[in-house]
Amino acid sequence: MPPNVRRIRPTSTGLRITLRLPAGLEPADVAASAERLRHAFGVQSVSVAETKPGFVELRMTGYDVLRRVRLPRSAQPRGLVVPVALREDGTVFERDYRAVPMALTLGANQSGKSVYQRNLVKGLARLPVGLVGIDCKRGVEHGRYAPRLSALATDPDMAGRLIDALVLEMSERFDLLALYGVSDVWDLPAKLRPVPLVVLIDEVAELFLVTSKKDEAARDRTVMQLVRLGQMARAVGIYLEVCGQRFGSDLGKGATALRAQLTGRVVHRVNDKQTAEMGLGDIAADAVMAATSIRADRPGVAVAGDTSGGWSRIRTPETTPTEAAAVCQQFAHLTPELPFLAPFRPPAGQVPPMPPRVSPQP
Repeated sequence: MPPNVRRIRPTSTGLRITLRLPAGLEPADVAASAERLRHAFGVQSVSVAETKPGFVELRMTGYDVLRRVRLPRSAQPRGLVVPVALREDGTVFERDYRAVPMALTLGANQSGKSVYQRNLVKGLARLPVGLVGIDCKRGVEHGRYAPRLSALATDPDMAGRLIDALVLEMSERFDLLALYGVSDVWDLPAKLRPVPLVVLIDEVAELFLVTSKKDEAARDRTVMQLVRLGQMARAVGIYLEVCGQRFGSDLGKGATALRAQLTGRVVHRVNDKQTAEMGLGDIAADAVMAATSIRADRPGVAVAGDTSGGWSRIRTPETTPTEAAAVCQQFAHLTPELPFLAPFRPPAGQVPPMPPRVSPQP
């Protein structure tokens, strides 16, 4: 029996049709027909969302909403929720740290990965949270956010010491939870609740790579401590935002264990199918195909998914480094004073001016 149409509602971008599923049919069966429905209705895209048991909603978009992305004015950061991008069905993609505490973002050079990070930082800077940056490229990406950062590590050695400090803070927060007999930091009274921390890691592969055998022990310790944060830190209000071009078992010991803890996945255009499978292979096979079909002339387009099996195409609005840095400067007063991070606190104006370009000698 075909599904029963219960409601048809026009939207600013297309149509939404509510279907009542007959016995024996599940949402995955309707989702498998999404491409056929797209051609049958002559629309840009069709996505399927389960609204409640036995009901699904077809979200039809009549034009390419990702061609020129503008987030609606109502999309504002709140709590621990940051609007980051627009989905292809016209809805806002939000990064909710309480629902998805740990995430992995992958993408090749010039794929829009940095733009995604800038939009995320712009939203987080407005919230009462502590921001911790780990950028082993000497801070060239995160250094401009220094006024809003509680800590910044710019090389693997400093990153290892910073991660050790975060693990120690995690242990002390667990002692606080045990003292008050609760299992989550959000169950504590507001006046006793530690400030939430978001750890932004750029080019995570730099934490795994070593140039000599004598550095392997320090690398293994850093990775082990990072895995501990991924496994347990959610309960004490510490969240990981890991970013890189490639991420998988080929990086070395601990990479697969860390990836398993990063339930949120965002994959931009990648250079090979294996990278897309690292991020989305354990979510859905069709999500991998969608990621590998992103065109090079559409920077910022990505496939976002989580371990529930759901995924969608998204695109972040264009944001320049200057805009993100200006927001961090504007909301620098929200940077919490955290004594355990004081040794890693970047001074204001840490990033030096660019030196004048010197012409090569003939």
